Amino acid sequence: MISVPAVERPQITHRGLGRFFFSKPIRVLGLTILLIYVLMALLGPVIFPPQIALVANPAKVFQGPTWADPLGTDFQGVSVLAEVVLGARGVLMVGVSAAFFIVVLGVLVGLLAGFVGGLVDTVLMRITDLFIAVPQFPLLLLVASILNTSSPWMLVLMLSLTSWGGLARSIRSQVLSLRERDFVEAARGLRLGTRNIALRVILPNMLSYVAMNFMISITGAIYAEVGLLFLGVTPFSPDNWGVMLRQAAGTSGALYTPKSMFYVLAPLLAILLLQSGIIFILGALDEVFNPRLRKGGARA
Repeated sequence: MISVPAVERPQITHRGLGRFFFSKPIRVLGLTILLIYVLMALLGPVIFPPQIALVANPAKVFQGPTWADPLGTDFQGVSVLAEVVLGARGVLMVGVSAAFFIVVLGVLVGLLAGFVGGLVDTVLMRITDLFIAVPQFPLLLLVASILNTSSPWMLVLMLSLTSWGGLARSIRSQVLSLRERDFVEAARGLRLGTRNIALRVILPNMLSYVAMNFMISITGAIYAEVGLLFLGVTPFSPDNWGVMLRQAAGTSGALYTPKSMFYVLAPLLAILLLQSGIIFILGALDEVFNPRLRKGGARA
């Protein structure tokens, strides 16, 4: 995964954080988008019970938008809106879970390599270089084709194990810089111990950096997940957005049916809107963690 440069620690209070996020329409829009997707993931199966909403109805194949089906129906007569809403849970679960494990692996390896140094650093960095050197998506394609699993947790595992290398190397660089600072030397003088210094002194100074990379990892994991399902190398539930795209562009004939326009566009727009919301929040976090951007914005 791509890692963002290190930034200064936040200078904004917790009380002012809410006012900060609601001070600009773009931040409010980002929060609103993410809230809508979270609600879709949590309440989707309640609003559209899968055992009812995903039942094929040959009498309604490729119907245009109606009050009952605002986005029309697919090649099986299933509501496109129901498929999009139900697909949000799987996409978010895989994206957020993979990003979490990517960050955990990257931070652990980078922190250990940078702070301990020596042979540990050399071995961990050579392993990291192997994961960085191999192109991520082709490696995912190969592993997914071999395993051919429909388990979302296996997909999370594949995404995590192939994507942590870049963050680990970036974290190591930050640790090498921080461990020479005066406050770390003072902690050594107080005999806090290696583990306490690493976890209680160095790591808190990188939390903003880790948070930014966590958001970036979510976007990358979602793109990789949808791409794998679109290519069909990983079987999955039919309501997933990647599967919808594959069926819309494949044998269903949706591309050649004017009334099925929303069946083709709906998953694309769902992915685009979700990624836009994450990017809007990422920009806001960048201002939270970087006082220079906030001062520049105030002057402008």
